[in-house]
Amino acid sequence: MQRIAVVPGSFDPVTLGHLDVIARAAGLYDELHVVVVHNPDKSALLPIAQRVSLIERSIADAGIEGRIVVASWSMGLLVDYCTDVGASVLVKGIRSQLDVAYETPMAIVNRHLAGVETVFLLPDPANAHVSSSLVRQVAALGGDVAPYVPFVVADYLQAAMTP
Repeated sequence: MQRIAVVPGSFDPVTLGHLDVIARAAGLYDELHVVVVHNPDKSALLPIAQRVSLIERSIADAGIEGRIVVASWSMGLLVDYCTDVGASVLVKGIRSQLDVAYETPMAIVNRHLAGVETVFLLPDPANAHVSSSLVRQVAALGGDVAPYVPFVVADYLQAAMTP
């Protein structure tokens, strides 16, 4: 039986921390789905299709190996996507106790609803302070985001934010 996992997130934009989690998860599972989910509580900078494209290009540029599918999901529960693709695990990167407090109730509900377990991966310390919202703020104010995101994302954001 194949071990299939899902790494969900808004990825608005994808960061080096996200790529670290994706690379490590790809080594743990036979197939990995990186799923861009719509979060109605957040105002998105990038359209979902652009996020999917940037993730695909970032994974390729980083040379991350494994069976990786990049997709989006905006209708229904994330565990419905998991059921559709045969995934039994959600992989979440956590940076702090705040992330643990936020993710734990969802993990319990996902297990209860669909038997989907959640695995938490700790960040590489070099990326522990990086979040997509921080990157968006730095980019919006004209700062250099290159230390925090893949090259393709830095180039895209620089072009998009330049008047």
